Amino acid sequence: MKTLINLLFTTILVVVLAHFMPGVHVDSFMTAVIVAAVLGLLNIFIKPILVIFTLPVTILTLGLFLLVINAVIILLCDELVTGFAVDGFLWALFFSLVLSFCQSLVSGLTDKN
Repeated sequence: MKTLINLLFTTILVVVLAHFMPGVHVDSFMTAVIVAAVLGLLNIFIKPILVIFTLPVTILTLGLFLLVINAVIILLCDELVTGFAVDGFLWALFFSLVLSFCQSLVSGLTDKN
């Protein structure tokens, strides 16, 4: 149930952020649902592999390279999902930063531990 709620919040955030960011485009709400699901799957399966392969660079940059990895995940989602477009690396970086920040705010508000 918690996973579905997170998927719904991520979908809403993708739609809202695409509305306010001129470099991010989402065709429909259903596309945003697919984007949220694909982002979740990429974060589960691909991101850990990228983190392991880039561990020396991540350590050298004191973890800032993880922002680049997040942007690459967004660009990969752009390639996989029809109807979702990001205009470049900087927009992907900015989108990933704002999306992660908003997701952490929503997670903090919904978790009652």
